[in-house]
Amino acid sequence: MGKKVLVLGVGAQGSTVAQRLDEEAGVDEIICADYDPKAVEELVKILNKARGLSVDASDTASIIEAAQGVDLIVNALPLLFGKNVLDAAVAVKANYQDFAAAEGIFTGSLDDDWVEGIRYMRREYGPKFEAIGKLAVVGTGSAPGLICAATRVAVRELDSCDTIYNIAYEGVEAKRFQPFWWSPLTALSDMSEDAFAYVNGEIVRTPAFGLPVYRKYDYLDEEVKCVEHAHDEPVYMGLNAKEYFKGAKNIYFKYGGVGIRFAEPLYRAGLLSKTEEEFNGQKIVPFDFVLAHVPPAPKYKDEIKAILDEGLISDTGCMVVEAYGKKDGKDVRVETHIYAPGLVDSFERSGITSEMYITGQGGFLFTKMFVNDKYEQTGLITSDMLTYPEVDYYFAKAAELDITLDTKVYSL
Repeated sequence: MGKKVLVLGVGAQGSTVAQRLDEEAGVDEIICADYDPKAVEELVKILNKARGLSVDASDTASIIEAAQGVDLIVNALPLLFGKNVLDAAVAVKANYQDFAAAEGIFTGSLDDDWVEGIRYMRREYGPKFEAIGKLAVVGTGSAPGLICAATRVAVRELDSCDTIYNIAYEGVEAKRFQPFWWSPLTALSDMSEDAFAYVNGEIVRTPAFGLPVYRKYDYLDEEVKCVEHAHDEPVYMGLNAKEYFKGAKNIYFKYGGVGIRFAEPLYRAGLLSKTEEEFNGQKIVPFDFVLAHVPPAPKYKDEIKAILDEGLISDTGCMVVEAYGKKDGKDVRVETHIYAPGLVDSFERSGITSEMYITGQGGFLFTKMFVNDKYEQTGLITSDMLTYPEVDYYFAKAAELDITLDTKVYSL
């Protein structure tokens, strides 16, 4: 008998997963659920194995009712619903997957306690999923997610590891004003926070837009600047440094591109502050005012086509893992480059943006592993904790989607 999957949230990520699941021979039924009945209806009508439901994700009982008999719950909802979905998965004895780890819901903010939120999830929910013989995998988009699995590939080349850089540069730029190809709210929120890094064996806070690095790879037209950015990877990998990353002492996430160049001067001018202030007799929150003037990321085919018809300034980018350490007694640098379709190619293939492609497909590959029973584990893991057989399967299937890796080792 084939699998039954509940997809909660039918935005860009959830709808991508649902469409790919519709092609899977091992799936019998897809339940597409959201608070927006129109969005559900629009998705279900283009699928063969799907039915739609309206679910109130603020009510765990509503999720449990929708999830009866499912093998897997894919959580593509905003973070604040994460605990409810985890509890529902345990209640119905289903596997669980999300795209952005829900640890913040246990602490309420992206601050030092957020790290404890990850520990809490593992400590409290790991045993619950183990007890029912199921697995929860959190943080399974492109970053975190795809890049975490790629980091395992890079570190495999080393005997011991000292430093890891996860580097993401988004160089897709339209002629129209379009600074972000993903949620501006999430992007600007992340950018207005101090980041996390793993430095000398400890998880520390680092200054937003700080600690720049400069890289010039063969396929980039120029040297690019990438800076600190609040992201999950250094926290995940820092907690797992000894067991999964060969004793790495330093782990950073560096981000650059059009969005960073837009946001950094706003941040330095205080315009990403979320503190209410008075201006000309009016009370405003600078962050909210700026956000109101930033266009949303395009997600519909006609919106994307209109941008392409107007023309692009550039259609480039990179996602790279650099791992420094020892191999056969020598100091080396391992570079693992992740290649995926650009904006023009992604639209021609699937009618979506390159951001939607790599995030949605990267996330779906974790779902595919559930559908095809490729996980060897139970409990709760972050996406950097795949076993090597799981990593190899993941990238074998990624290659079929033209998401490929190129790993090289350089002597230092």
